[in-house]
Amino acid sequence: MKLRIVLAALVVLFSSNAFAQYQGATGSKANEQAALEDVGVDEHLDGQVPLDPIFKDEENHPVRFGDFVDGKRPMVLVLAYQSCKTLCSFVQNAVLDSLKGIQWTVGKEFDVVTLSIDSRDTVAMTSGKKRETIASYSRIGAASGWHFLTGDDQNIHRITDAVGWKFHKDESGEIAHPAAVMILKPNGRVARYLYGIEFPANDMSLGLLEASEGHNITTIDRIRLYCYHYDPHQRKYALLATHVMQVGGALTLLLVAGFVAGMVIRERRKKKNQEKSPLALREGST
Repeated sequence: MKLRIVLAALVVLFSSNAFAQYQGATGSKANEQAALEDVGVDEHLDGQVPLDPIFKDEENHPVRFGDFVDGKRPMVLVLAYQSCKTLCSFVQNAVLDSLKGIQWTVGKEFDVVTLSIDSRDTVAMTSGKKRETIASYSRIGAASGWHFLTGDDQNIHRITDAVGWKFHKDESGEIAHPAAVMILKPNGRVARYLYGIEFPANDMSLGLLEASEGHNITTIDRIRLYCYHYDPHQRKYALLATHVMQVGGALTLLLVAGFVAGMVIRERRKKKNQEKSPLALREGST
């Protein structure tokens, strides 16, 4: 945790210095304001991500974004670029760490799409990043569900604009962007945004459960979803006390009912044994 905080501070410092250099290079308040306004997230909850944009996967095959929307599994959408060694690396590592900590497995219950926001990224970069990621994740079948895509600026912006994820590329090619990932429903609509350079495994798990729309959800999962709600102000999931109390009350009633039912069953068995015992004795005496 302390290391994360230190890294976050370094990111802020780096970003401030980079922006100061950018401002000095342009010398324009208007450009400064435009750059600030260009970076951030405008949440488009339940917004449809276009399915027809064309990209290349990590094996240099042309693919449609819709190829990864199967109507059955949710998706974690990560927007990053592989030549970025600061914020993008932190976000991608945070996603990896978070997914290691949940029960669901990439390629089985959900998919991950890491889309490069820099058209200069190459297939060789994404191919290498995938090998590194899958080796670290180390779960069977993950390679079939974790995809790394590259594309041109037009198709990249069709995806980023659809989810309201705004980034800014300056004249030198440096890219300023937010630290946020999106969770999509099986139909490609936006279900949830997660922010920061650390994504608690519980938040990632609940976001995927929420986005799955009932697919692969157990009774325990449904109880978890009932007990938690997403707090848009804190940007994380929090326990809802009234729902926890209701669930606790229901479980208490079930335990009491089970105890009473067990007592009744034992009493009936005991009574039957007592009724049979004299008959057995009479039969034995004859």
